[in-house]
Amino acid sequence: MKFLTIKYILFIVTIFLSLNFTYAQKTDTGNWWMYFGNQAINEKWNWHNEVQYRNYDFVGDLQQLLLRTGIGYNLTENNNNVLLGYAYITSKNYLPTSDKKATVNEHRIFQQFITKQNFGRTFIQHRFRVEERFIKDDFQVRFRYLLGLNIPLNKSKMEKNAFYFSTYNEIFINGDSPTFDRDRLYVALGYVINKNFRVEAGFMRQIQEHTGRNQFQIGIYNTIPFNNQ
Repeated sequence: MKFLTIKYILFIVTIFLSLNFTYAQKTDTGNWWMYFGNQAINEKWNWHNEVQYRNYDFVGDLQQLLLRTGIGYNLTENNNNVLLGYAYITSKNYLPTSDKKATVNEHRIFQQFITKQNFGRTFIQHRFRVEERFIKDDFQVRFRYLLGLNIPLNKSKMEKNAFYFSTYNEIFINGDSPTFDRDRLYVALGYVINKNFRVEAGFMRQIQEHTGRNQFQIGIYNTIPFNNQ
């Protein structure tokens, strides 16, 4: 049974990567490689660590490298987490009517609150985030709200060997004009390797004021704690 499960996972990943490579060459579709870590320091404190390598195509044409970290505190047992963090982002933006790129570096301080709920097999997350963005000689404030759902498909909860459906919608609002910054809608299939690791492969549609872009995403999630709780 385990052998069949592994074969099934490899089949899904192979098909996904094949589609990813094909569409990345023929359409305006990029790919994000993502790692998310959330390490419990003790029952109250946690360390968030994150790397995102974003490409204009499947791989190799860098659009953005994002490094994010922060220290969080649970207001209740394993829930209602407040976090203070820092992010460094370097973007490679194509110049209009040119194959050349301009590099933009950003330093970002952010505060966020995450609360989680579950109703039967549906696991819900609300994330509220405020960002103070330092971009060259500019300063901007941005507000974000994310509503995410994880629904296990072959298990009653998010446990070892569970396949799950994942989706989220996130809206970004600027402190200055224009008010609307962007909206992201994401759907994915995930697999729980064990209690500390899971992987996802999905598709995101990002809408901005005058543009839209499609992104494939491959993510790894790690929750190995610092202690043995």
